[in-house]
Amino acid sequence: MSQILIIYTGGTIGMMSDPVTKVLKPINFEQIMDNVPELEKLNCKIKVHSFKEIIDSSNMNPEIWSELAGLIESHYDDVDGFVILHGSDTMAYTASALSFMLENLAKPVIFTGSQLPISAIRTDAKENLMTAIEIANAKKNDRARVPEVCIYFDYKLFRGNRSFKYNSSKFEAFRSPNYPILAESGVHLRFSVNDIRHPGEASLILHKNLVNEVAVLKLYPGISPKVVAATLNADVRGIVMETFGAGNTTTDQWFIDLLKDAIDSGKVILDISQCKVGTVELGRYETSKQLKDIGVANGYDMTFEAAVTKMMYLLGQLDDPKEVKRLLEVDLRGELTVS
Repeated sequence: MSQILIIYTGGTIGMMSDPVTKVLKPINFEQIMDNVPELEKLNCKIKVHSFKEIIDSSNMNPEIWSELAGLIESHYDDVDGFVILHGSDTMAYTASALSFMLENLAKPVIFTGSQLPISAIRTDAKENLMTAIEIANAKKNDRARVPEVCIYFDYKLFRGNRSFKYNSSKFEAFRSPNYPILAESGVHLRFSVNDIRHPGEASLILHKNLVNEVAVLKLYPGISPKVVAATLNADVRGIVMETFGAGNTTTDQWFIDLLKDAIDSGKVILDISQCKVGTVELGRYETSKQLKDIGVANGYDMTFEAAVTKMMYLLGQLDDPKEVKRLLEVDLRGELTVS
């Protein structure tokens, strides 16, 4: 019988309303199990690792991501798959980060959580947890059906680094508009076989060093030189720039000069679109041609979450900004589509 490791970090799935204050407070995993007796019917053995201090996902950070990656590495040869219970607010960031940290991953790492606590009458937690375990346990010809870092929520399985949380009040909390869903749960589990990545024969490589010296520059009409300069002159190595449409920005000379000065000083600037659907096409319009000419990196259709965590990952591996820029434009873990 196969084994699945559940890593319980926290989140709404493990909350219960205090009978006096009515405030949601975390519970331990044994209490979660008490609310889902159906777990005993699953065709796998379940091991559990609970964080000593249950974490609100708003407090997630690279140190915790490294701890999660280390847990996966230490149990990698002992189990067939992993389910990580995590708060939904930053789930896409953690899933994206782990996708880069776990090179040559050949086993499922399925993130899930819920919008309502597992003790609530109309909770989505039970279905999310049960199906996430089923997906982590799913095999064909003795190989994992989905050897990727994924997010399972509301009957859909998404590639982790293609997802983002878009709704805080519906069970349908996540979307992945630039990449198809990997599986859908109904009467049967249906896998999108052609959209799932499969590794070669190389062994798992763990990358725990992340550098969070990353700033974000979100453009808007009328943004002032002072605001742009404050971001570009910050003591960071990388900047994720959220631009308009297909990667366009103002063509004012002061703006281009500030970007060029930052790049010349050794900083890496990555262009992603503020649009949730579509891709950056540097050079298609006059308003982005100069960005390409001065060395701004093309983020194509990466999510903001993937862009930030990929930048942290590459800055942790490389000192040469030109090599960081080159790899930002390369599809490493299925996070982008090169047009």
